[in-house]
Amino acid sequence: MHIADGIIYIGVNDHELDLFEGQYIVPNGMAYNSYVIIDEKIAVFDGVDKNFGDEWLANLEAALDGRTPDYFIVQHMEPDHSASIMKFAEKYPEAVVVATVGAFNMMQNYFGTKFAGRNMVVKEGATLSLGTKELTFIMAPNVHWPEVMFTYDATDKVLFSADAFGKFGALDVEEGWDCEARRYYFGIVGKFGKNVQAVLKKVAKYDVEVICPLHGPVLSEDLGHYIGLYQTWSAYEVETPGVVIAYSSVYGHTKEAVELLASKLEEKGCPRVVVTDLARDDQAEAVEDAFRYGHLVLATTTYCGGIFPAMHEFISHLLDHDYQKRTIAFVENGSWMPAAMKGMKALTDKFAGVEYTENNVTIRGALNDASRAQIEALADELAAKF
Repeated sequence: MHIADGIIYIGVNDHELDLFEGQYIVPNGMAYNSYVIIDEKIAVFDGVDKNFGDEWLANLEAALDGRTPDYFIVQHMEPDHSASIMKFAEKYPEAVVVATVGAFNMMQNYFGTKFAGRNMVVKEGATLSLGTKELTFIMAPNVHWPEVMFTYDATDKVLFSADAFGKFGALDVEEGWDCEARRYYFGIVGKFGKNVQAVLKKVAKYDVEVICPLHGPVLSEDLGHYIGLYQTWSAYEVETPGVVIAYSSVYGHTKEAVELLASKLEEKGCPRVVVTDLARDDQAEAVEDAFRYGHLVLATTTYCGGIFPAMHEFISHLLDHDYQKRTIAFVENGSWMPAAMKGMKALTDKFAGVEYTENNVTIRGALNDASRAQIEALADELAAKF
């Protein structure tokens, strides 16, 4: 794939992977992106997962057409990109490794070497001329690891963005960008919104026409859409008006209450209602939806004097990813001593900038007239917010 004059894609597709980072379901696989710039001097950007090192080097060799690389630029040290560094270093012993000091420290940890005598440590604003193309390095700490940097090619107006603007899914599968990029963002990067905001401000100083991430497609059209979503996500703003109802239910009574609430919200004109069963549905998608919409209803049963494990796990995921600036409501169920609402609130009080609804729902076993009336009141309160 030729991205611009002298810039070639040499990445690979992985359809063997079932869980990315050991937890995210990737039904359409994963792409590990790598790029090479062929100029008077040649620079390779990032490697791939260890299982695809030989395929990647074959792609590189085909692109080089008999030449050898001068630089290997390491923007991110996570093993899905860096595990093939030693293969590259052994095949091309004259190539200079270019990275941040943090990345070289990680190379010492992973490979036992900082490539002394053939390394180039770069800082914010450092430049590297390849001939007709000049590269500028942009530090991007904690997007999403501390050693990360971006690289900008001023000649072709290309931004190599490390994991930023990435998504789940291999490149030989057609699917929309937004959903899997959102799930990727909030799962992988979401905790570091302030860091993303900081690097977006740096990037805004450059004229960018193409974005080359380390996962997902190269972006070259309607960049305002992608950058706008990253602005929204990293600022923890609401992307889409609506209500997410995340629930767990043991014998179906809490589920019945959730379905009644969802139908009431739809009747009252709520623009979007998303219902997710935390024990059965993908928790990463539930986290994605919680960040996408502005209102969250947490519904669960009292369990061992606290809250059901699937709900506890979900709230923990939200806490880990710095969930904030949303409205939260509760539905609890407890046959003899309801305690789930107290347990959920103790956890959600750790979120920044959340508001709680005045109305909540308590069920004692099965729905009755009193709990149905509470559902009606909660639906009225939430619907009034639109």
